[in-house]
Amino acid sequence: MKIEELLHMQKDLDQHIESEHGLEDEDLVDKKILALLVEAGELANETRSFKFWSKKAPSEKSIILEEYVDGIHFILSLGLEIGLEEIDVNEQHAGGEDLNEQFLHVFKSIVEFREERSVNHFFTMFNQYLLLGEVLGFSRDDVYHAYLNKNKVNYERQKEGY
Repeated sequence: MKIEELLHMQKDLDQHIESEHGLEDEDLVDKKILALLVEAGELANETRSFKFWSKKAPSEKSIILEEYVDGIHFILSLGLEIGLEEIDVNEQHAGGEDLNEQFLHVFKSIVEFREERSVNHFFTMFNQYLLLGEVLGFSRDDVYHAYLNKNKVNYERQKEGY
């Protein structure tokens, strides 16, 4: 996955949104953290992995991937907020992690990042999220292409007054 390219695209999108909404001087970190938590929850909801009481099947893989990529947008945006200009993620690989357990790791790492907005906590959060993508069965190439598509959608939504 070409993280540097995605980071630059996210920077452009963030600047566009902040300019359009007059938010250039606002601290948006807590709002972005809450948005990331909500997106992670929406992703979990689409997988239905925790819904032991339901027989309904998970959403289609394409819908789950789109929800997953929404989280990538906010993670990259948070990296920009703490001053990162490049991101080097670990090439960890999922090794039979339970999906629900991985969701809990992601939520925990997001909260820890909020408590200490450090580069170390950022990379822990990002790596946990990337591991979640692997547990969900997404390749880095899947994520890259889905991000490109969703980035276009996000610009269109801004033009339409979303």
